[in-house]
Amino acid sequence: MKHIVVLTGAGMSAESGIKTFRDANGLWEGHDVMEVATPQGFAANPELVLDFYNQRRRQLFEVEPNQAHKDLAELENDYKVTIVTQNVDDLHERAGSKNVVHLHGELLKVRSTIYPNDIQTWKTDLVLGDVCNKGHQLRPHIVWFGEDVPMIEKAVEICETADFLIIIGTSMNVYPAAGLMHYVPEKTPTYFIDPKPNIASKENLTVISETATVGVKKMIEILSAF
Repeated sequence: MKHIVVLTGAGMSAESGIKTFRDANGLWEGHDVMEVATPQGFAANPELVLDFYNQRRRQLFEVEPNQAHKDLAELENDYKVTIVTQNVDDLHERAGSKNVVHLHGELLKVRSTIYPNDIQTWKTDLVLGDVCNKGHQLRPHIVWFGEDVPMIEKAVEICETADFLIIIGTSMNVYPAAGLMHYVPEKTPTYFIDPKPNIASKENLTVISETATVGVKKMIEILSAF
């Protein structure tokens, strides 16, 4: 069975109503990213950071997977599909995808501030005083700027086994995620889906200038010719 590796970013979930990573003015939901998405920001104002992610978590329960999420899940009927996502939502899983790797963490999980492998599922607000089993404050299970990306090595291994690579809704400019496309075998057919692509089609790369819902359908039509 052919292995499709899918790399997804904020544009994948935009049509579900989840805003893309940053607004045009560089703010993230009205906040300076350094205040709400860095270890330093958490140390300086933990209540602000916790509230920021509480709002994101609440919003997640108000949205649903879009058709692109569902179409990717249905590909598992004919292919081995592994999704490596920069998104922290659970929309891929809710659409039915079985193999999802979250590079930047998950909104519906929290972890100990002292023991990073002490991870719990968490679906309500997280506040100061919520602690792990050893009594240490819990924090969002999110990879903040300046922190290591623990799942990147697994993602590299996945890309090395790709028969097809699909990139959806991400500029592939943010490292280390941006480097993953260089680990697929040489001449792997690659599809780049984005309404405003920053690259052009070439030998093994097909650029589809569409939103995720339209672009995934077009990509599936192309795949059916193989």
